[in-house]
Amino acid sequence: MAIMKFGGRIARNLFSKPPTLNYPAEPREYTERTRGHISFDPSDCILCNICGRKCPTNAIHADKAARTITIERMGCVQCGYCVESCPKACLIMERDYTEPNTTKTTDVFQVPVREKPREGTQ
Repeated sequence: MAIMKFGGRIARNLFSKPPTLNYPAEPREYTERTRGHISFDPSDCILCNICGRKCPTNAIHADKAARTITIERMGCVQCGYCVESCPKACLIMERDYTEPNTTKTTDVFQVPVREKPREGTQ
């Protein structure tokens, strides 16, 4: 009886597609809720540091004097609290993962000075 079950399984595996992907040729498509890594768009940032206060591991720091945002990649646990709390939506949770690295990576982003709109002009 066990031989019949085993034979059926062999036949099914011979004629079915493999469950794995051919990775380099077919890149993986991540689902919408995948939490990969944080990316930062400095154009709208107001350096309020709400993201830094919400971060449970203190992986994000905003320095108003130097106008920089620092993200410690090895300290980030991809929880998404910073992305949810950013009032200007400058932080985005990307769906792909960063490449593995043997050294600790710290990204420093320079936030440009925004010009105030002139009064009387549109």
